[in-house]
Amino acid sequence: MQSKFDEILDRIKRSTGVRTQVELAAILGIRQSSISDAKRRDSVPADWYLKLFRSHGLNPDWLAEGVEPMFLKPGLAEAARTSGVAEASPAYGRSSSRAKVVNVSSMTGESDDSAWKPDVSGQLAVPETMVKPAIVVVHVDGSAMEPAIRRGAYVGIDTDQKRVLSGEIYGLFLPHEGLVLKRVFVDVDQARLVLRSENPSHPEQFLAAEKREEAVVGRAVWIMQSL
Repeated sequence: MQSKFDEILDRIKRSTGVRTQVELAAILGIRQSSISDAKRRDSVPADWYLKLFRSHGLNPDWLAEGVEPMFLKPGLAEAARTSGVAEASPAYGRSSSRAKVVNVSSMTGESDDSAWKPDVSGQLAVPETMVKPAIVVVHVDGSAMEPAIRRGAYVGIDTDQKRVLSGEIYGLFLPHEGLVLKRVFVDVDQARLVLRSENPSHPEQFLAAEKREEAVVGRAVWIMQSL
């Protein structure tokens, strides 16, 4: 019986025309050893789905579960077919795909000194399970949360989850900075929030407890990024 990883790998090979791990590594822009590591864990990294969507228009849900359509971008689908992929692909929206194309905002957003609102700077296809009306997707343009969240990552922020749980990562609006991602800790004794970056070159910041409601945009609930 095939493992989950091998099933997905077969679909990748069938849709892209690659035959070897060397060719697959070249398409994904990763080391061949990363493929061996993923096989050993029996888990396909989330950024593979994103890269294959960008390069070949492949549907992440088709790759993960075999749910049609195979392609979400007809133009890239046609290019892949002319390179040797024989399977036809219906246009997006004509079958019960479980992937969603969502709007992506910059970290700057549409902000002033009082609030942050998302602006649409692009789009991204993600599995349907990662989407709900309260989720805002942002494209990370800074290094404050590296290595946990890298520059260029996509982060889903649940705007329904504004109650702060110490140690979790939140999107916060800071005047003159826009949206920032920080690991937040509640300092009860000082009646403040401690905003901590993963990158040690970025100093801690502090936010008075009474500012919490207007500053917290939501909790980061998923990340898509390159390794």
